[in-house]
Amino acid sequence: MTHQAPLSSLLAVLAACHAAAPATEQPERGRRSPNVVLLFTDDQGYGDLSCYGHPTIHTPHIDALAAGGAKLTQFYVASPVCSPSRAALLTGCYPKRVSMHEHVIFPDYDYGLHTDEVTLADLLAGEGYATGCFGKWHLGHRPGLLPLDQGFDVYLGVPYSNDMSQYHLGPDTNYEFRLPLIEGAEVVEWEPDQHLLTRRYTEAAVAFIEEHAAEPFFVYLPYTMPHIPIYASAEFEGESPRGLYGDVIEEIDWSVGQIQSTLERLGLVENTLVIYASDNGPWLSFKLHGGSAGLLRGGKGTNWEGGQRVPCIVSWPGTIPAGTVVREVVTAMDILPTVAAFVSADLPAGRVIDGHDVRDLLVGVPGATSPTEQFLYYTSDGELAGVRRGPWKLLLGPGELYQIEHDVSEQWDLAEQNEELVAELAALARSLDAEIAADARPTRTVEALAFDPRKPD
Repeated sequence: MTHQAPLSSLLAVLAACHAAAPATEQPERGRRSPNVVLLFTDDQGYGDLSCYGHPTIHTPHIDALAAGGAKLTQFYVASPVCSPSRAALLTGCYPKRVSMHEHVIFPDYDYGLHTDEVTLADLLAGEGYATGCFGKWHLGHRPGLLPLDQGFDVYLGVPYSNDMSQYHLGPDTNYEFRLPLIEGAEVVEWEPDQHLLTRRYTEAAVAFIEEHAAEPFFVYLPYTMPHIPIYASAEFEGESPRGLYGDVIEEIDWSVGQIQSTLERLGLVENTLVIYASDNGPWLSFKLHGGSAGLLRGGKGTNWEGGQRVPCIVSWPGTIPAGTVVREVVTAMDILPTVAAFVSADLPAGRVIDGHDVRDLLVGVPGATSPTEQFLYYTSDGELAGVRRGPWKLLLGPGELYQIEHDVSEQWDLAEQNEELVAELAALARSLDAEIAADARPTRTVEALAFDPRKPD
């Protein structure tokens, strides 16, 4: 792994040194635990934000979040598709360890993330947090598998992807399933107007923050967009030089601004940890309606860097120094153990957690390196695809080896010149995968229907 980049000014260096102590100390007795806001977009690419280099999409609120905190340049999600990635985010585990690795959940599927798993919401609820989820769930929609069953007090959103819907296909479609908008555990609307989803989620999240401003809270806002089909509200449609996709991203940026302005108005900014990331790379096959992975190769559904390396920003003024750039490897599985450490919560007992506490990287401890010694890649169907160790990435299927720090676009295969390393990494990947498979915990299957997603006759 490369070392963390030096901060850009003496003031930032001094702030980093001052902030280093909390990484290994418990919060002061009587001090309120930090609020946690987790913003998670759907299919947004590494190159889709202006702070990550996009020349025409304008994201001033997200850029300000990055400037005031830490921008991560090697942040990986655990799968190149939705459901497995979200399972890893909320449990701190490889999707295969919680048996959520075999592609995504469709409307007629009867399984989901097991309620025996301890989600980030479960963990924070156990610490006295109010917990709210506003957006796309996609971890199971049968009775007992929705957010209220997984540690959340409040839920408003859709249970699976917005293309599993008739809204964008028209009234005469033969597509069998409908998209519900759920509040709590009840369907309050079928086929909601997708132009308004980002706004509705944002307004609900803001209201939740206002209601719980006097106590610790956890807001999980998994946006439906920019998963296709993409929609923006009338206020944003037609405004971006990038076209409709830019409109969608700029409305998400507006949403981030609404969350931040609410925290500022309530005096909560310096006691709130805000995390912004995407569930996987962009859906390139939809051309202008999909995003960009920047200089990374590939996109959603692939194990190239563009499929699993995504933007991630972490902000907590006064704790995470402004202007921090983390160039070390961090994964979505690290979020749960890192948040747990920040709030002094114990990790779930009696089970393996694959993620690591990365506070030292975020608060700028000098010389801090990534605790992730190796990272496994899995295909969208959950098959072992490769491994990264240090700067080396091996893709097992094609037998290709890349020095990913030198060649982030994966243009030059070095397998032929490094046969021993290829064999060593292949053996490592298979050994680690076998350990995960041997320890895998089950999903939960529910035969009953809370609501019928099928189109009525």
